[in-house]
Amino acid sequence: MTAEIAQQAPVGASLAVKYGAHELRGLYQKHAIRGLMVAAVLHLAAIGAYYFGVYLTKEDEPVYTVRILKYSDLGPPPSLENSQAAPAVSVSAPTAKPTVGTPVPVPDAEISPEATIATQTEMSAAPSNVSEGTGSGAPPVIQNDIVDNGPPPDFVPVEKQPVPIKNPSPAYPEIARRAGVEGTVWVKIWVDKEGKPVKAVVQKSDAELFNQPAIDAAMQWRFTPAVMNNGPVAVWVSIPFRFKLNQGR
Repeated sequence: MTAEIAQQAPVGASLAVKYGAHELRGLYQKHAIRGLMVAAVLHLAAIGAYYFGVYLTKEDEPVYTVRILKYSDLGPPPSLENSQAAPAVSVSAPTAKPTVGTPVPVPDAEISPEATIATQTEMSAAPSNVSEGTGSGAPPVIQNDIVDNGPPPDFVPVEKQPVPIKNPSPAYPEIARRAGVEGTVWVKIWVDKEGKPVKAVVQKSDAELFNQPAIDAAMQWRFTPAVMNNGPVAVWVSIPFRFKLNQGR
């Protein structure tokens, strides 16, 4: 019994070694080759089915027939003298006649022979109904009614920009003078059609101490009105007020 076990032990050991990595490597190669072959067959079948479907749905190309004629087989050209008139086109008449703008005949007895139209020569020779005045001969002055219907937009196209004709300097605040503070205030001024400021708004300021003096000075400015289409227009102008200790503005 012991001899039989001793004889069977090496056999089991040899079988265990045979079923190791060497056996798995061989199985891997075999199954990998089979998988590649199956995948190749499936791809070829899919490609063949696609092209077979395209072949079945392909339309036949049209066949063009070309007929070659000799010059002698052509008939004579049409004559230019026997030209046929274009067929008449029938136009249906309106169902109802228009009633607006239709001239109405008037008997000759009702026509006034004095109702004539003056010619250009007669009109130019006719005296004008203008009365003489007692003025000094100066040209007439046309006054435009200046009416402001609210503030203008930020951008107004003009032919002539407003020009300041009176620009008083702002008062330097005493507290800023003692503290040695300097700065600049940008003020946007609404200038009406007469060149007078209507409203002043601070756009940018270096110090709030200078805002009110800049606004007070801006409201005292006077401008020539902006002009567009030979008439005054209201616009916004931006003026910088600089506060420096060695200058007034």
